[in-house]
Amino acid sequence: MQRIFEIDPWKVVTHTLDKDNKRLQESMTSIGNEYMGMRGMFEEKYSDDTHKGIYLGGVWFPDKTRVGWWKNGYPSYFGKVINTVDFVSVDIKLNNSSIDLAKDKYSDFELALDMKKGILTRSYVVEKEDAKVKVTSVRFVSADFKELYANKLTFENLGQKAVKVEVDSFIDANVFNEDANYDERFWEVHETANTKQGSKLVSETIKNNFGTPRFTVEMVSDHKGSLESIGAFKDETKTVNSYAKNLEVGETADFEKRVVVVTSRDYDDQTSLDKAAEELSQKQSKLSFEELQEAQANVWAKRWEKADVKIKGNDESQQGIRFNLFQLFSTYYGNDARLNIGPKGFTGEKYGGATYWDTEAFAVPLYLSLAEPAVTRNLLEYRYKQLPGAFHNAKEQGLKGALYPMVTFNGIECHNEWEITFEEIHRNGTIAYAIYNYTRYTGDTEYVTHDGFDVLVGIARFWADRVHFSQRKQVYMIHGVTGPNEYENNVNNNWYTNLLAQWCLRYAKEVSSQVSPEKLSQLGLESKELATWEEIADHMYLPEDKELGIFVQHDGFLDKDLRPVSEIPADQLPLNQNWSWDHILRSPYIKQADVLQGIYYFIDEFTKEEKARNFDFYEQYTVHESSLSPSIYAIVAADLHKEEKAFELYSRTARLDLDNYNNDTEDGLHVTSMTGSWLAIVQGFAGMRVKDGKLFFAPFVPKQWDGYEFRINFRGRLLEVKASKDVSKVSLLEGSALTINLNGKDLELK
Repeated sequence: MQRIFEIDPWKVVTHTLDKDNKRLQESMTSIGNEYMGMRGMFEEKYSDDTHKGIYLGGVWFPDKTRVGWWKNGYPSYFGKVINTVDFVSVDIKLNNSSIDLAKDKYSDFELALDMKKGILTRSYVVEKEDAKVKVTSVRFVSADFKELYANKLTFENLGQKAVKVEVDSFIDANVFNEDANYDERFWEVHETANTKQGSKLVSETIKNNFGTPRFTVEMVSDHKGSLESIGAFKDETKTVNSYAKNLEVGETADFEKRVVVVTSRDYDDQTSLDKAAEELSQKQSKLSFEELQEAQANVWAKRWEKADVKIKGNDESQQGIRFNLFQLFSTYYGNDARLNIGPKGFTGEKYGGATYWDTEAFAVPLYLSLAEPAVTRNLLEYRYKQLPGAFHNAKEQGLKGALYPMVTFNGIECHNEWEITFEEIHRNGTIAYAIYNYTRYTGDTEYVTHDGFDVLVGIARFWADRVHFSQRKQVYMIHGVTGPNEYENNVNNNWYTNLLAQWCLRYAKEVSSQVSPEKLSQLGLESKELATWEEIADHMYLPEDKELGIFVQHDGFLDKDLRPVSEIPADQLPLNQNWSWDHILRSPYIKQADVLQGIYYFIDEFTKEEKARNFDFYEQYTVHESSLSPSIYAIVAADLHKEEKAFELYSRTARLDLDNYNNDTEDGLHVTSMTGSWLAIVQGFAGMRVKDGKLFFAPFVPKQWDGYEFRINFRGRLLEVKASKDVSKVSLLEGSALTINLNGKDLELK
């Protein structure tokens, strides 16, 4: 655990430039607006360790897969989000000398991310030779004007002499990805242009050999303020506009950099792209910086009115949940149905930035409650549109049906670790579970009986082909898989994977009775195939130990050297940064919820005793080195009234990045798992469930809090839940009357 920011309920703030943890500071002050985003790196020069990262939603590149030993079935490329053309950088000079806080003397440093408004500010006083100037930076990517980046720099002369302040403003295509093969550049510049007021740069992703689209990006900068233009420059990869002013003692000046960014994702040709960039640039130019800031604050105010979770009596917990919700909504708010939620969002390049099963497992429940149903419907349609890719993935492995990818931008698998890519097939079950979750929560059966049914049938056909029948035990088994616990590879009969396969087959058969005969005929689905699904589901092998009363994570798990995490020396954690992979694979230690993930999905279908025995057994071996893990354990702990353990795990998921629990946040934030803090409160502490179309709540308040409250959408209603030490209250704020169950009693809300 490492805390480098102060506790504040609405801000991520520090008064220290932590040069040893500069990347960590950058990750945690990332900003975004779903369309684009960036890490919290400095605009001006910084010569020490830093990671400048700027990313555009849906813009990616297929980098050639490079492995030591090629295996049949490997994806041809590794898809990755790419660092886009740098439109943020400036060079600030005092008396012709560039500011560089890695070297210069400075004081009064403050870095603050205002989560209430989505604005990043930074200020400091820098001393260089005879100059002493206070520099203040305010920047944001507009939630109201998605194509717009805005940055205002203010300079105040605190010295004893006049000082020349100069700003060189760049648009620079000479950028790299940290994870690129052999340091390739991914951008080919087609056009650069300058005026006194700004610049234009048009670039395109380099050619690839995989038939995936190239993306064109056009950036147009506009500069305002009291500094005067002193020249412009351009070459084959960048543009520069220079501005300057002599500041007298006590005088203040300001400089604004605004950049409009448009991409070929939204426009068919270069002419349309040019026209859009010009029109949008003219539109923003008519607005003052204060008007842009006000619009930004208003958009975020509306978001917080719906989504804020208010915690009384504990600012650490309050900061954690708001930070996670802020970063989630900065990454995805459902405005673009073509997008999904990358595990790092706009905060880093690790994991390639593509779509994982995290969305369906962890993000869908939150968006169901905090956004309009159409947002979650879009996430489901995203997978439906990629069904051809899922068929391709299964075919590559010689299997029938649809295998949804572990990592993807377009439906085609683009992850190149065999034990993850083609053994962690449980993600197929979560795609189906998301359809079930949406249908259960919204009551809308239109999707599941139409497009959704195509997905369910493809997945069921995959499972039916992937199982094999054990003549010795007379049951169906699934060998050679990796469960959610990625610290075990190529295991046989992972309980969670087998459970999901069984459930998918039964759910697809159940839904088949609700679809039209025409749909069944279209998919070639006949009674014989349905009977086969039922036969497999009824005879699926689910490993269990009667003596211990637990579901066994996989064949052979109980034969390991079972020693609890408490016996591992503290200096050997996290395991993935201290142990060899061989050591980890042989150990009993669990990276993330595995058996517990299955219990979480179907939490009301297990007895209290079953849940308790499995929780107690597996929790002692779980290291939670996946960001997805603590929230699941927190919810099950809350269900079992293990309130202290539930709070401990909530704190870990809520402050996973803020306190750098796993020592890996410098690579970027764990965006998809940020839903876990909300899930731990709403499904955990508040006990929210949906059973047969009815909402159930059974709230408790952790002893570390005085109370909490939140709002949710449910079937056209807006509800508010408040819990204190003495009383729980559910109110209907909008919509028609609704009957809910609170603490075991049915109540009609009006």
